[in-house]
Amino acid sequence: MGGRADPGPGRRIGVDVGEARVGVAVSDPAPLLATPLSTLKRDRSGKTDLIRLVELVNEYEVVEIVVGLPVTLAGRQGRSADIARSYADALEARAGGVPVRLSDERLTTVTATRMLSDRGIRGKRQRAVVDQAAAVEILQSWLDARGRSE
Repeated sequence: MGGRADPGPGRRIGVDVGEARVGVAVSDPAPLLATPLSTLKRDRSGKTDLIRLVELVNEYEVVEIVVGLPVTLAGRQGRSADIARSYADALEARAGGVPVRLSDERLTTVTATRMLSDRGIRGKRQRAVVDQAAAVEILQSWLDARGRSE
């Protein structure tokens, strides 16, 4: 996972894997800007979330997938990181050769929650979109870092 070269221009999808939901964001083709796309319900038995995610990869002609890797502030990886790695492996196995990258997602959900609260989005409305907002944070941070390294 992640050992391949940068595929160049094209859309990327960012993924925030949670216990109950999966937030999804997509970039423009340049790729410079991440925008929210969808929130999928986790389905560990039927894998309908993975199936839908692969459909989105195909629909948006995605060249790369970025999955958030939860790391503690101390740089450690725990159960959540194991879940994200396992999800990324399952996604890569289904994504038809589209590379899957893991990206440090430290504090993305906190940042997304704060941003939504600042915009007056709270409670049930916030829970419905916080995963998408976290996926945007993951993807945008990754795109920004990619742009700095070119």
